[in-house]
Amino acid sequence: MVIVQVASPEGKAVAVAQKANSLAHTKWLREYHIVFAPKHGRKVIHDQYRRDLGEILRQLCQWKGVEIIEGHLMPDHVHMLAGIPPKTGVSGLMGYLKGKSALLMFDRHANLRYKFGNRKFWAEGHCVSTVGLNEATIAKYIREQERADIAQDRLSVKEYEDPFARGPQKQR
Repeated sequence: MVIVQVASPEGKAVAVAQKANSLAHTKWLREYHIVFAPKHGRKVIHDQYRRDLGEILRQLCQWKGVEIIEGHLMPDHVHMLAGIPPKTGVSGLMGYLKGKSALLMFDRHANLRYKFGNRKFWAEGHCVSTVGLNEATIAKYIREQERADIAQDRLSVKEYEDPFARGPQKQR
C-alpha cells in the first residue's frame, strides 16, 4: 500500500491510499487511460461484436497481466483504464491488443472480412494518458461517457427554420 499526501481545496494535507501492485523486487502503480478506434471510424462495436470484443480484450489483458480497472466499448471507439505492469511497455501492449483482437474477431465473425479488408480491424494509433491521483474521476468519466454523449446529442438537435420561408405575409 502506498500512502500519498495531497492538498485538499482548503489547503490541508489529506492522505490518499492507493493500491500498489508488486513484482518480485518492485512496487508499482502504473495506470493509463487508453482510447483506440476501429478502422475508418466505423460504428461497428455493437450487439454481438460488442460482447465478443469485450471478452477478447479481457482475455488478452489477463494473459499479459494487465488489470482492466474500468472499460467501455462505445460504438466507434474503446475506452480502458488499465493497470499495466512495468515489465510491459504501453506501445507493445497496444500492438498486441489490437493485433490479436483483430485476428480473433475475424476468426469469430467471418463477415467482417468484407467490411475490413486485409484483416485490419483497428485504425492506426491510439491515445494514452497517465493517471495520477484522479483515478476515480477518469473511471467515472469512462462509465458515464455514453450517457453523456446521448444527452448531448438530444440537446444539440435544433429545430431549424426554413430559410426560404418569408416572415409574416401582409394581407392585401
